[in-house]
Amino acid sequence: MNKSLVTNLLAGICVILGYALSLPILFNVGLFALSGAITNWLAVYMLFEKVPGLYGSGVVPSRFEEFKVGIAHLMMKQFFTTENIDRFLSEKEGISQIDLAPVIEKVDLAPSFDALVNTVAQSSFGGMLAMFGGTEALMPLKEPFIEKMKASLIDMAESEQFRNLLKQELEQPNMMADLQNKIANIVEQRLNELTPQMVKQIVQEMIQTHLGWLVVWGGVFGGAIGLVAALVQG
Repeated sequence: MNKSLVTNLLAGICVILGYALSLPILFNVGLFALSGAITNWLAVYMLFEKVPGLYGSGVVPSRFEEFKVGIAHLMMKQFFTTENIDRFLSEKEGISQIDLAPVIEKVDLAPSFDALVNTVAQSSFGGMLAMFGGTEALMPLKEPFIEKMKASLIDMAESEQFRNLLKQELEQPNMMADLQNKIANIVEQRLNELTPQMVKQIVQEMIQTHLGWLVVWGGVFGGAIGLVAALVQG
């Protein structure tokens, strides 16, 4: 239900009925309620849209760059502070939440197998290997080797010893600063993808429901003032 539309319709009906039935109190209540509701609706509208001739309208899109800077400052000064990152790393579950398995699965271990083959070929076993078809004889072992290596690396990454070492490295001062810089770069890159229209939609969706009540209460208080004014005049 559109609160603004309902409020304006009710106020407009009061104005029409008050005028048509010669009821000055109802007319005054409706007129003041309509003016209050429309004024507040216009104020809400001006937050998001530029109105020609009205200075200060369209404040959300016009302050687009300041909005981005504000988000970046909020993210880095409130969320990704050195203390918060250190607290995350200090908690046992913090490190345990770092899952390296997807990263390891994407790593190309083919060069590792090729290096192993070259090492064998250049060793004292090279002559013997040549008797059995040379390095080509080891090619069927490539896929099993890669699978076993990935499984071993995943097991190692999930071990308590590895996680303790990772925690110690991440808590180094230079590593912490580097981590913050990387996070800041990611935040900046994502914010640079925003457009004024996207920012307007984001803010509008967040607060549009609550701003609708401004129109409702504008109509209510406007109607109350109209009632008082009509009674005083009467």
